[in-house]
Amino acid sequence: MKRLGVKERIIETASNLFYHNGYNQTGINQIIAEAGVAKASMYQHFRSKEDIAVTYLTNRHIMWMGKLLDFVSTENTSKEKIIRCFDYLIKWLSEANFRGCGWQNIITDLPKDHDKIRNQAINHKNELRNYIHALLKEEAKYSIDQAEQLGDQILILIEGAIILSQIQKNEWPIVAAKNASISLLK
Repeated sequence: MKRLGVKERIIETASNLFYHNGYNQTGINQIIAEAGVAKASMYQHFRSKEDIAVTYLTNRHIMWMGKLLDFVSTENTSKEKIIRCFDYLIKWLSEANFRGCGWQNIITDLPKDHDKIRNQAINHKNELRNYIHALLKEEAKYSIDQAEQLGDQILILIEGAIILSQIQKNEWPIVAAKNASISLLK
C-alpha cells in the first residue's frame, strides 16, 4: 500500500483526532507526532490548526453529503428520499458508535474567534437544508414557502436526532424523528 504524503497524513490524523477527541483537546504537537511529520513540513501545508480543521470539515462535508445522496438515491419520490435520510443517520451514527456530528461537535468546542471553522459548519448545515428544501419544492402540493417551512422543521428533527442519539448512544431519537417527519409529510 502506498504511504500517504505529508499533507494527507496530517489531514487524516487531525480528522480522526478532531472527531474523536475534540478540537480544543487536540494540540498541534499531537497532530505532528501522530502523523509522523516534522513541524516545518506541517507548516508548509497549513498555517494553523484552524486551517487543518477547515480542510477536515471540507473533506468531511464532501464525503458525508456524497454518502447521504448515494444512500437516498434508491428512492423515487422526494418524500421517500427525506424519510430515507433518517435511515442513513442510523447507519452512519451506529457505525461511528454514536459519536455524533463532526460539525456539531467542533462548533460546541470552538473558541469564539474561529470564524473559518464556524463558516464551514454553517455551509454544511445550509447545504443539507437547501437539499431538503429542493426535495420538497419538487412536490406540487407545497408552495415555495410551505416547502421551506416544512424543510426547516425536518432539518430541526434531523439535527436534534443526531445530538440526542449521541447523548443516548442509541438510535431511538432518530427513529422518533423519522416518525415525526412521516407525520409532517402526510
